[in-house]
Amino acid sequence: MVLATERSLPRVPQLVTPLPGPRAQALIARDRAVTSPSYTRDYPLVVRRGEGCMLEDVDGNVFLDLTAGIAVTATGHAHPVVVEAIQQQAAQLLHMSGTDFYYEPMAELAENLAARAPFPAVTDGPRARVFFSNSGAESNEGALKLARYATRRPQIVAFLGAFHGRTYGAMSLTGSKAVQRAGFGPLVPGVTHIPYGTHAALDYLEASLFPATLPPEEVAAIVVEPIQGEGGYIVPEDGFHARIRQICDRHGILMVVDEVQAGMGRTGRLFAIEHWGVEPDIVTLAKGIASGLPLGAILARPHLMTWPPGSHATTFGGNPVACAAANATLRLLDAGLIVNAERMGEVLATGLAELAARHPHVSPPRGKGLMLAVDLRDADGQLDRDRRNRVVDRAFYEGLLLLGCGKAAIRFCPPLVIDAEQIRAALAILDRVLASV
Repeated sequence: MVLATERSLPRVPQLVTPLPGPRAQALIARDRAVTSPSYTRDYPLVVRRGEGCMLEDVDGNVFLDLTAGIAVTATGHAHPVVVEAIQQQAAQLLHMSGTDFYYEPMAELAENLAARAPFPAVTDGPRARVFFSNSGAESNEGALKLARYATRRPQIVAFLGAFHGRTYGAMSLTGSKAVQRAGFGPLVPGVTHIPYGTHAALDYLEASLFPATLPPEEVAAIVVEPIQGEGGYIVPEDGFHARIRQICDRHGILMVVDEVQAGMGRTGRLFAIEHWGVEPDIVTLAKGIASGLPLGAILARPHLMTWPPGSHATTFGGNPVACAAANATLRLLDAGLIVNAERMGEVLATGLAELAARHPHVSPPRGKGLMLAVDLRDADGQLDRDRRNRVVDRAFYEGLLLLGCGKAAIRFCPPLVIDAEQIRAALAILDRVLASV
């Protein structure tokens, strides 16, 4: 398989106008007049088309994209195999609501995901049941409902720094930024947040919270990201996930793993939790599942997903066109893109480590596969959000698209079709930017 699709766009950035160009400025003005001010746009990028890891704006400037639309375009922008699957399905059936009727792309995708779910194998049926949604937030909303329904318990444990979405249940699980909660209370009750990623946090849960304010027999689920995404691409301490599994087993609590950003091959495994050999009870997916079309999923062990007809449903979740895109995406992941994510992740991590050695205000990289991050620090070694923001902004004006996360981190989540040449080009730009900021 050819990992990098044929493209008419150049493979490296080409800037032909001052940024933003005149057409971009005009469209930004139109947009700002009529769209919600709650949107966050870090820099004035106005996209016209994309191919692989490259994006072209409305003025003809070409950028190297290390964001993948926030870790969504797993197979790259407009991968021809995915586009063909979308076109063929769109010509046959656009919509029929899978919560009320049946169609093959949805059944095929559920079979594919159930067969690959990171749950124990069973001898008398599929290892998972699947509910389809429209987004990561909706997947996490449904997982919250399912956990409470399956256990008949009200309490949930989540983590500081976590991001699970902005709808009410998902927002109640989220512990990322105050602005995501401010002014929206009261939130869904029964959620307790503890620090992420350390055994000390789990010590606190077991030794302090369980005996005093959070009886474990009332806890339905512990909801955790295998690697925190929005919180800073934080990799937990060794044994952290295994210990959560042990706590859950000991008290009849469900382990819910949010794979919305880390899943679908990004870390070099289909599911990031597979790096730790831990089998959760419920997994949530979205982002990279359909290479850019809106789709999410809840995977649960079969004995848990027993809620009755009508108890949970969605009009658009499992849309046939989105399912066709997801089936094509899975085929591409299995045909080489998961392996490429692991290999190119090593190339990118090595390059970022070399940058950190040359620039003392840059931390060594962390993460797995093509889910990596570095922190920016000031002269005193403190996290420097302003410097991070200036680096991300300046990189745009050099033709490199980056995103921040956490307190002062730059995240690297490119399409999984990226190759070593493009990584070297990105690192060269970042090197110049770091030297200038």
